[in-house]
Amino acid sequence: MFYVYVLLCKDDKTYLGCCDNLKERIIRHEKGNVPATKDRLPIKLISYFAFSNKYTAFNFEKYLKSGSGRAFMKKHLF
Repeated sequence: MFYVYVLLCKDDKTYLGCCDNLKERIIRHEKGNVPATKDRLPIKLISYFAFSNKYTAFNFEKYLKSGSGRAFMKKHLF
């Protein structure tokens, strides 16, 4: 499975990512091993989406990072 996940960081901003092992990736974030979030700890997993196809997951992540994707997240996740 491939996962697109949404984190809420201590600065109240979100971080979007895509991976194939969600538990391991969250642990890496929490330990400060991910440069994009190491200065924004602690993080909280808000939501994740599971896909069987890697390309579908990457395309959904790309969509969520767009303007309409951000609006979708604001309406449905917060």
